[in-house]
Amino acid sequence: MTSARRTFLPDLTGRTVIVTGATSGVGRATADALVGAGARVVLAVRNQAKGDAVATELRAGRTGAAVEVRVLDLADLSSVRAFAAAWTEPVDVLLNNAGVMATTRAQTADGFELQLGTNHLGHFLLTTLLLPQVTDRVVTVSSDAHRFGHLDLTDPQWERRRYRAFGAYGQSKLANLLFTLELDRRLRSSGRRALAVHPGWVRSDLGLGQHGSVAARLSQGLGSVFGQTAEDGARSSLTAVVGDLPGGSYVGPDGLGANRGVPTLLGRSRAAADAALATRLWSLSEQLTGQRTED
Repeated sequence: MTSARRTFLPDLTGRTVIVTGATSGVGRATADALVGAGARVVLAVRNQAKGDAVATELRAGRTGAAVEVRVLDLADLSSVRAFAAAWTEPVDVLLNNAGVMATTRAQTADGFELQLGTNHLGHFLLTTLLLPQVTDRVVTVSSDAHRFGHLDLTDPQWERRRYRAFGAYGQSKLANLLFTLELDRRLRSSGRRALAVHPGWVRSDLGLGQHGSVAARLSQGLGSVFGQTAEDGARSSLTAVVGDLPGGSYVGPDGLGANRGVPTLLGRSRAAADAALATRLWSLSEQLTGQRTED
């Protein structure tokens, strides 16, 4: 039995959770645990065939398991808009899990730097479009890599700076935390909340895809030795999905360097707690995605 399945979850029958990037790694492990607890889980994935295969595996041996697959490419805003337009019912939890890590320089379909575009802007647009249907909370997977990220709002696409794979990744993860901070402020009066999580150092294939960099391969090589399992990494997300935690919380492992351990409330960098910076990022995100929101 996996660690994610051992994690205590209440009966989630009747709850609907959308999980982005649910075909591998932490996303798949999170979806597995949620399905096991009775939730209706929507796998929002780039590849329909991979999503269908995972859905079949998640249903195996679980009579009545409610698993759906819908196509979503966060690196293409037209795909994000199509996903949101097709979603017309309440959703209890939106789990923004998908992401890319330490890629070589590349762009999304809309011309954004790939890591900021996928990890932040795609999820920003998805969240703001679905927000009228979200009844409980939005959980976004960030990382303690945000601590070495610098958010340059005058050059978010790394057009003037020398591109650094992990620098761009850190910036995108800092953006995730700032997005959560501002989103939670906006949700507070409605009784809903936004939370962010850090899964720890996880053994996975994140960063090893088409745009994988040497830095990412080195990190994942070390992770294959020292990292925890995807099931253990999923515990932070599961805690944020079901826990009675304050809005704006940042959840991650309690072990050395927050690399592994039991989920707990973590601190964050000074930049990640900067409310003014969060508001400015929100405004920039509106401009870049063309999605205006109400405060």
